[in-house]
Amino acid sequence: MPLRIVANRPDPAILNLPWSTPLEDWSDEYVVPLPRGLSRHVVRIVRLGRRTYAIKETTEEIAFREYRLLRELDRLRLPTVLAQGVVAGRTDSQQNPLPTALLTEHLRFSLPYRSLFSHGLTVENIPSLVDALVVLLVRLHLSNFYWGDVSLSNVLFRRDAGAFSAYLVDAETGELHPTLSERLREHDVTVGCENVFAELLDLEASNAVEGDVAVFAIVDRIRERYDALWSELTGAEQFGADEMWRIEQRIERLNDLGFDVDELDINTGVDGDQIQIRPRVVELGHHRRELQELTGMNVEDNQARRLLNDLASYTANCDLSREDRDVVANQWMSRYYEPIVALVPPELRGKLEAPEVYHEILHHRWTLSEQAGREVDIFEAARDYIQHVLSRRPDEVMAPPEMPPPALTT
Repeated sequence: MPLRIVANRPDPAILNLPWSTPLEDWSDEYVVPLPRGLSRHVVRIVRLGRRTYAIKETTEEIAFREYRLLRELDRLRLPTVLAQGVVAGRTDSQQNPLPTALLTEHLRFSLPYRSLFSHGLTVENIPSLVDALVVLLVRLHLSNFYWGDVSLSNVLFRRDAGAFSAYLVDAETGELHPTLSERLREHDVTVGCENVFAELLDLEASNAVEGDVAVFAIVDRIRERYDALWSELTGAEQFGADEMWRIEQRIERLNDLGFDVDELDINTGVDGDQIQIRPRVVELGHHRRELQELTGMNVEDNQARRLLNDLASYTANCDLSREDRDVVANQWMSRYYEPIVALVPPELRGKLEAPEVYHEILHHRWTLSEQAGREVDIFEAARDYIQHVLSRRPDEVMAPPEMPPPALTT
């Protein structure tokens, strides 16, 4: 039976994969040793040239459904893995049918939650992972997506300036609705609490993390953080006509959370003395969009916030507040960001993404300055960090990422 391949970004090398062999029997010729999360399906990660794919075996109906759903979520600019294609009609050498394969692009510098604990995480980092999961869930719900199987196992995590960003990796049970009901939102939160509870107990029982995991407190945190964030992003606020400043205050609070307000519903009372506002369309990425406009860099939102803060410090220290902000940003990039990132030798560039390296160098500089009782030069701090910290970290990507060309240092 001939193969049927549907792909949104056709890669001819896909045809060379051993589709007549069950995925669990693929050899190291194709499979690369990247960490994989827990899954009810057989999943393998393969390298084709410079591209890396996660391949999952499932039924044809589910594969095509998830492929189309992931593409739609990507169109909505939601944080998910990118669906690359479906390979159906597979048979083995005896013409026995094999499962259909769903291909997604492997998310660089991402790790399953269990693998993070072999990359330096401790029990103190678990609340940050849960917070990232909550932000992802809220963003999906804002776009009327019902997940159906909320869990740490169904996401990949990327470092984000000391915190984490979560990306949906399994949309098999998901559904896009015209409007998402409160009942479905509540069900997702309940399922998330139950799944995370079980995952944390398993994490503790397997000794994957040292120390006691405050399971009940962390699960309570899921509901508390979800309710608080959902209320801030969607809740109505009422005030008097003489308090119009509260509209700008609400927008600023959302910006501080990293969200932009694309649409605000404003209603006045019959006599005009009362005003009610409710955000109707909000989108995460306030800081990353601002940084991208200034520098062209596309990073996670917390990383963007950190880099913008450093840019603001540079602007103040050099008394450049009256200069064009684009010009100042270009100076900061050429004098600090690019030369510092270029200090990382090629063999260490698979440790962390460049923006995360820069964030950690800023933190390392603060630590060294505290110890020395003086302000340590950032290039001195960078060299010390690379030698004593970065060099000891495990790799988080298989191939060295693209990084800016070496620049002159000061």
